[in-house]
Amino acid sequence: MPHTYERDPQAIAQLTPRQSEVTQEGATEPPFDNEFWDHKEAGLYVDVVSGEPLFASTKKYDSGCGWPSFTTPVDQGNVVERPDRGIGMIRTEVRSSHGDSHLGHVFDDGPPDEGGLRYCINSAALRFVPYDDLEAEGYGEYTKLFDDGTTTKEVVDQ
Repeated sequence: MPHTYERDPQAIAQLTPRQSEVTQEGATEPPFDNEFWDHKEAGLYVDVVSGEPLFASTKKYDSGCGWPSFTTPVDQGNVVERPDRGIGMIRTEVRSSHGDSHLGHVFDDGPPDEGGLRYCINSAALRFVPYDDLEAEGYGEYTKLFDDGTTTKEVVDQ
């Protein structure tokens, strides 16, 4: 039976001030001063509010921007993109589909050989599930993303 992800009021009540500012108010955490910008462990990044799977470490790369950067979501249906004109320029905001959490933005300056997109995501919007814990935490279906031996692979600097 497929898992149903939804906005969880209890999870929202337990957010840290930074997590709340980012996910609920659309704030941006400081670059190079966040949990996952240089994180290299194999696993899955999920929405801190709903638990829905968002990004795999296999699609994470060092863009040099100071935030976690990914080339593609694990399931496009778990992210929503919408125009953001909030700072005097047009950007594309990325939100979780089921948790409605502000995640960050997507830009078209990613690695060309990986589709050209850079999902620039706030660490505060994410919870990391290590590869070895995927089954136990109910994300076993995502172990297939690591079938090519990337369970010990670190993020490659690009």
